[in-house]
Amino acid sequence: MRRRHRKPAGSPELDITAFMNLMIVLVPVLLLGMVFSQVRMIELDFPGMDSGEAPNPEEFRLVVTVIPDGMEIADSDRGLIRVLPSRDGGQDFVSLRSVLKRIKTRVPDKTDVILEVGPDIDYQTLVRAMDTVRSYPAVVAASVVEAELFPDVSLMDAPEGRPLAAIKSGIDVEDA
Repeated sequence: MRRRHRKPAGSPELDITAFMNLMIVLVPVLLLGMVFSQVRMIELDFPGMDSGEAPNPEEFRLVVTVIPDGMEIADSDRGLIRVLPSRDGGQDFVSLRSVLKRIKTRVPDKTDVILEVGPDIDYQTLVRAMDTVRSYPAVVAASVVEAELFPDVSLMDAPEGRPLAAIKSGIDVEDA
């Protein structure tokens, strides 16, 4: 009888070169995509009270109105504080920050503001107004930091076609 000698059966080598090439390309692309897809979020509150809750009449409620003609800073209970008409087709955010800093020195514990925005205000102006009312750059120990103004921003719609207070009442803006 003749014996057959079998060759030992070994497992064939796997060729994973194509898979490794795919991973070399895919991993950096996915990592780069993650960096560009980060979203910065700002927490917003919408004005309103729980049912049965009465507002405190002595509470200072700051309202900043942004319409195409300019901006108004007011206490919703006591009236207008300052009117800032738009200049050269843009809003006067420098003056807004200055007025809000003065208000913050008088009411340091206040952290909320209602931002009343007209329907004709573009998104970029809204975001810039929100950034302006939330904080301002300040120098502390030879470095620039963001100092807090009114970080709790609530949004509200301004009526369509609402005129600026100085134009409506006929008072001089510089005296307001």
